[in-house]
Amino acid sequence: MKHVGENVVRIEAEALRALADRLAGPMAADFNRALDLLFDCRGRVVVTGMGKSGLIARKIAATLSSTGSPALYLHPVEALHGDLGMIVRGDVVLALSASGETEEILQLLATIKRLQVPLISMTCDDLAESLAGGGARSTLASTLASSADVALDCSISQEACSLGLAPTASTTTMLALGDALAVALSEKRGFKEEDFANLHPGGKLGKRLARVESLMHSGDAVPRVTAQTKMPDVIYEMSRKKLGMTAVVEGDRLLGVISDGDLRRLLGQRGKDALDLAAEDCMTRNPKTIGAQEFAATALARMEEMKITSLVVVDGDQRLLGIVHLHDLWGTEMV
Repeated sequence: MKHVGENVVRIEAEALRALADRLAGPMAADFNRALDLLFDCRGRVVVTGMGKSGLIARKIAATLSSTGSPALYLHPVEALHGDLGMIVRGDVVLALSASGETEEILQLLATIKRLQVPLISMTCDDLAESLAGGGARSTLASTLASSADVALDCSISQEACSLGLAPTASTTTMLALGDALAVALSEKRGFKEEDFANLHPGGKLGKRLARVESLMHSGDAVPRVTAQTKMPDVIYEMSRKKLGMTAVVEGDRLLGVISDGDLRRLLGQRGKDALDLAAEDCMTRNPKTIGAQEFAATALARMEEMKITSLVVVDGDQRLLGIVHLHDLWGTEMV
């Protein structure tokens, strides 16, 4: 019994190695054809399968959607009872069946053909060699594979189940092939890290790649004073807005900033006489700024590099848009 787990993993690993060899060799052209069909799809990728293949189909649909290719899972039984309307012209159907003879999926073929929707199959039926016209010809034995526009071969030498019955190695190869399609398709589309983040706003990556504009304080929440504002009123504005600093502006144009640190240094140098000064006498000119479309991760890196706790957000004309504070980045799980 102690080697059962190891044997299962080795059998499934061997199935994946064989799949990789097929992708590098005899199945390369079919894989690329399937990729082209998915890339040219103007609708959605409708992924279907029954039983364990259906569970894998759900995961493939989810992976496609999260990597930039709109997809949905269609339960074949529900499809036969009204959900066939989910398939429309412009879609591509990706059907999974280990045997290639799943009755519920075969009953969808008439509708798929009527709508002229391209069909890609993933089956585990073996390639049968036959002779025709004096030469060797390979045909896929199952009904589903032979009906597909592109048939992808997930065949295995054995299941990892000791009885040879439970879908194990077969579902592993289907899952891996689905991942291969999804990743290759995302690269073909030029899918980028920020695109992934936009589809995963609740995930850690999505938070790291959130835009500054979604985190910054803006409008009335931004502390601001004019160059002529006296220091008592500057201190009041800083205390009221609670960001530990204030922007000094002329209209909307940024002139400088005054921080808590600036105040402490000023009081240490001038004492109570500092209260007679105006903002322009105390501000730091040419303060550190960032654009609204920059990533939160960029803002954090800049704050760490400059050892500051806030950045003024400006546009290309140095107009004040907002302020992003270190505290605002805590919720992104970056600090």
